[in-house]
Amino acid sequence: MSVENEPSRRAQEMRDKAQELEQAAQHATDPAERQRLTEKALRIREKSELENGPGSGTMDPM
Repeated sequence: MSVENEPSRRAQEMRDKAQELEQAAQHATDPAERQRLTEKALRIREKSELENGPGSGTMDPM
């Protein structure tokens, strides 16, 4: 894999992980666990935007 694709691959991995956490939060029965997963997903999305630029934390490219 080229170095050029590394940032976009990393951004995609971060988006995927955030999505997984959000889905897990939706299925969690414990409110504290739901909150923890939601907050973790938010932190990952924020980190993705800081590292990869605005809009990188969302699935929508526009």
